[in-house]
Amino acid sequence: METRDLDVAIVGGGLVGCSLACALAPLGLTVGLVDAGGPAPLAQDPRKLALAAASLNALDRLGVLARLPAPPSPIRRIHVSRQGDFGRLLLEAAEFGREAFGGVVLAGDLGAALQQAVAALPGLCVVRGRADPGESGPARRSLRVQPEDGPAETWRARLVVAADGTASPLRAAAGIGIDTHDYGQTLLVTSVRLAAAAPDTAYERLTDHGPCALLPMAGGRHGALCGVASGEAEAVLALDEASFVGFLQARFGWRAGRVLATAGRSAWPLRRVVAQRLVAGRLVLVGNAAQTLHPLGAQGFNLGLRDALALAERIGDGSGDRGGDPGADALLAAHAAARAEDRGRTLAFSDGLARASAGDTPLHRIGRSLGFAALNLDPALRATFAAGAMGFRGPVPRLARDPA
Repeated sequence: METRDLDVAIVGGGLVGCSLACALAPLGLTVGLVDAGGPAPLAQDPRKLALAAASLNALDRLGVLARLPAPPSPIRRIHVSRQGDFGRLLLEAAEFGREAFGGVVLAGDLGAALQQAVAALPGLCVVRGRADPGESGPARRSLRVQPEDGPAETWRARLVVAADGTASPLRAAAGIGIDTHDYGQTLLVTSVRLAAAAPDTAYERLTDHGPCALLPMAGGRHGALCGVASGEAEAVLALDEASFVGFLQARFGWRAGRVLATAGRSAWPLRRVVAQRLVAGRLVLVGNAAQTLHPLGAQGFNLGLRDALALAERIGDGSGDRGGDPGADALLAAHAAARAEDRGRTLAFSDGLARASAGDTPLHRIGRSLGFAALNLDPALRATFAAGAMGFRGPVPRLARDPA
């Protein structure tokens, strides 16, 4: 069995794993990437992603945005309302001196662009196959890598990065516990044509039955995301077109006008999974392996990308002479500490918004209405909310910062 020694081994070739490979490329390290899925599943992902401004900054600098088939559709205003409550929140990017809060892309388009960027990286070792946890020593952690079309290899890396998703076998093998919460909902994803939606506007609609969102996309369409009780998801997916349009209209209301037609349907379970710590001996978690969030507020990929960017920055700062150790205990501890503020605030925002939106008591309704009023009237609160929506929480990785 061939043995390969690496500085960094990334397990997981999804959006965050590929982003990390791109961010590590300038550092002159020997890097390997194990991708269990291959290019087809990533490029065919039908979900719609709202990329925060910080994420767009980074993906532009990594050369990924230029590989998209079309530029991200800008989000210039955010409209949040709750069915049955008074008030609503309306934020305009221009109010904060911004062109846009972020932009919307198809996850499949972003996945294809990232894989093109990864394929162009010189010296990166990419294996389509699986990686099983091996032993951890003081200097390296090993993996047993089984390619799809070749003999097994042993990889010995000074740092192993678990970007292997919500179920993360590497996280489990390292003995890192998780905190979970099942929201009892399934997210339905489709595209819609609307009669009178405001241009460049992202709508968040909170209801007793779960959250909904409309994201502006190219060609005048909107990506529609709608949470339904898990036991009802199959029946809703099976509705004919007219009934499905009626269902969406009832859930979204009329803030964005009439729903005219839909295209495509997919379903995704909604469950919160949060790792109790980010690092172990020569192992670090990023993306969904570190935390899988409720999609309300569009925080998941944006937070995972910042995990990857911050890790690459920390490694670069610690090995500028190319003699540093990317898996050193002190480096990983410093990374985990630096990520605590952004991660904690984002987790609290995402989960708090999901749970608060579901409450249907008079107290919940009064609290939400007062919250909308406060956000509309208090400039400081509005600025804080907007900064979070744009991905500027805590120490912002250099690649994600606005140009000087």
